[in-house]
Amino acid sequence: MDMQMTAWTALYRTMHAQQDQRGLTRAALRRVVVFARPHRARIVRFLLVSVLLSALAVATPVLAGWVVDAIVRRESSGVVVGLAAIIAGAALVEAGFGLVNRYLSASIGEGLILDLRTRVFDHVQRMPVAFFTRTRTGALVSRLNNDVIGAQRAFSDTLSGVVGNLVTLTLTLVVMIGISWQVTLLALVLLPVFVIPARRMGSRLASLQREAAEHNAKMSTQMTERFSAPGATLVKLFGRPADESAEFGARAGRVRDIGVRTAMVQSVFVTALTLVSALALALVYGLGGYLAIVGSLEPGAVVSLALLLTRLYSPLTALAGARVEVMSALVSFERVFEVLDLPPLITDAPDARPVPEGPVSVEFDRVSFAYPAADKVSLASLEEVATLDTRGGVEVLHEVSFRAEPGQLVALVGSSGAGKSTIAQLAPRLYDADSGAVRLSGVDVRELTADSIRGALGMVTQDGHLFHETIRANLLLARPTAAEDDLWDSLRRARLADLVHSLPDGLDTVVGERGYRLSGGERQRLTIARLLLARPRVVILDEATAHLDSTSEAAVQEALGEALAGRTAIVIAHRLSTIREADLILVVEAGRVVERGTHETLLAAGGRYAELYRTQFAEDEVEPAA
Repeated sequence: MDMQMTAWTALYRTMHAQQDQRGLTRAALRRVVVFARPHRARIVRFLLVSVLLSALAVATPVLAGWVVDAIVRRESSGVVVGLAAIIAGAALVEAGFGLVNRYLSASIGEGLILDLRTRVFDHVQRMPVAFFTRTRTGALVSRLNNDVIGAQRAFSDTLSGVVGNLVTLTLTLVVMIGISWQVTLLALVLLPVFVIPARRMGSRLASLQREAAEHNAKMSTQMTERFSAPGATLVKLFGRPADESAEFGARAGRVRDIGVRTAMVQSVFVTALTLVSALALALVYGLGGYLAIVGSLEPGAVVSLALLLTRLYSPLTALAGARVEVMSALVSFERVFEVLDLPPLITDAPDARPVPEGPVSVEFDRVSFAYPAADKVSLASLEEVATLDTRGGVEVLHEVSFRAEPGQLVALVGSSGAGKSTIAQLAPRLYDADSGAVRLSGVDVRELTADSIRGALGMVTQDGHLFHETIRANLLLARPTAAEDDLWDSLRRARLADLVHSLPDGLDTVVGERGYRLSGGERQRLTIARLLLARPRVVILDEATAHLDSTSEAAVQEALGEALAGRTAIVIAHRLSTIREADLILVVEAGRVVERGTHETLLAAGGRYAELYRTQFAEDEVEPAA
């Protein structure tokens, strides 16, 4: 490695190391060791090969000096050719072990990435819904990408770099002092001129890079939000494209200015250090040449010292910033552990059992509930705020009690924000009640396995969320083993088969982000088809037709008829037709059940339900003509 490459390497490592100097606990370091334990055999081989490569890097300059000495002494050609053959052999061995070292480094690094990513992904999937409503998706994705890769560097780059550089530095110093302590001392005197600018300039460039990264992150967020279908529509509706372009252009212009400034600072730095290294090399040749002329040093030794100079400066420069690199890599581990240490609120009990076979009843027994506070379900760094919101823990449900017998339909009605959706989320155990109990077939949901609850209950929400995948993939989410006939049967019962048949790619049609290539009614019917494919024993409908026009609603209502047939159902009512069919109607206000009964009895009572009926449902009184 020549001096210019050494300068670039020193600058790059210092610039790209995170300037986070937090101390790490022994517990955190022990956890790092635990993660590395499955790869310990490869790590040991990796370190041994790194040591061997360092030794070969020092041996080559010494052999080159011997060649020069052999030529000066006019020894036989066999000696020169033999030394040259040894140098060639060393180069071949170094190349071979370099490939082995790269393979071991890649396998260790990629193995750690796999372990960390799968661990974090699995853990995040077990977090409550409140976690996802508070967390910025980009910040969470960054943990699985940037921080996981940063943690990988602790082993694939930093560990081998520290070990290799220590070995190289030790061997180089020993060899150089053995050849000439005077020249070695001169080289060390010039070292601060090489290292100090690298540290200072690296920090300056790191600051510029962080600013550019912040602007790039803001541009990325702006693009992600504005390029989505709802975001683009919002910008167009309010006539803001020019303002958005100006804002984006200002940030992009700042990134350009930073890029130009960074390039110039880098060039000035590397040019200066290259000049310093050239002067150092000149001093080595000058002093070494003088010593050779007066007979104190062999000519070949001068060549060896010159070649060893980069072997001295490169590891010294790297080790000068090793602490920052090590801390940077370990801080990435700590940021990953921060997510893993956030406990999921919903976990299976050790002796959890499946939902009993057969028809399922749903019972709420004096259930009270408060949404968890932010510190229970989130991290400030994932919300990208300085401190977490301290609000939360306010009770929103108060001793709610009711029972839906197998096959019955229970409707929930009430004002917006009364707690209807919260009740619907407790049944599938998206949250746990704070007091009281939610029971399926007489068994507390906290005593049942999560998988069996998900298999027994099916839920359709008003947004009808779909993934940016094919119709087939969105359906198979409910039952991955479903046959082709099952898919078409669920579509037929959801009144969607004709539409899918008419599409050029049929079941393999991509529905777009959140299903936006389909109309609102089509999206909702596809979610109902998915529910039908799952064959749940309990159906929960959270205002499944709230945002549909009358035509789409009629089609969805037909599909819902299929979904509800013969199943226990809890329906947050939006239309009168659903309410009239209910076996039990619950009127929910301010988190309490204030009235209960059938449609006729509640109307006759003239209470809150009768008021809601007059203001919200009377428009449905006139049935459309057949």
